[in-house]
Amino acid sequence: MTTRMFTSPLFLGFDHLEQMLERASKSSSDGYPPYNIEQTGPTGLRITLAVAGFTMDDLQITQEDNQLVIRGRQTDDTQGRVFLHRGIAARQFQRAFVLAEGIEVKGAWLDNGLLHIDLAKPQPESRVKTIQIGRPAANGAGLNGDRTPRVVDSEPEQEQG
Repeated sequence: MTTRMFTSPLFLGFDHLEQMLERASKSSSDGYPPYNIEQTGPTGLRITLAVAGFTMDDLQITQEDNQLVIRGRQTDDTQGRVFLHRGIAARQFQRAFVLAEGIEVKGAWLDNGLLHIDLAKPQPESRVKTIQIGRPAANGAGLNGDRTPRVVDSEPEQEQG
C-alpha cells in the first residue's frame, strides 16, 4: 500500500515529483561505495564516489530519464594471488541519484580512486503570464471558439530606478 503525499487539490501536476520521491526511497540503502555531494558554485554540484581499485573501464555512468546511475563491475584479477587479508572491496555496485528537472551532467573523471561527476543546475527563469478573462459566446464556447482560455506571455517587469 502506497501513501500519496500530494493529495491536496492545490497540488496540480506534481505526480512526477511523487514518482521521484518513491524512486529515491527504493534506492539501495547499501553504503557502498561511499560518496560526497558538494556545491562547487552558485549553479554547480559535484558527486564524488570512493571507487578504489576500479579503472575507467570498470565504471559506467548513465542518465536514465531524471536518474543518474553509476555502476561498477571489476574483473577478477586474483588468479595466482594469495591474500592474507583482503580489506579492499572488489564487488559490483550500483548507485543511483534522482536529479531535478533541468540538471545537466557536465562531465566525469577518475582521479586517485575517486570518481568525480560535475552537475549544473540551471537558474529558474521568471515568467509572468496574463490570462485574459472574456465573456462566453452565445453558443457557450470560449474566446477561441472552443473552451480553452487565451494566454498572453508578457516580459517580467523591470524596476524603475
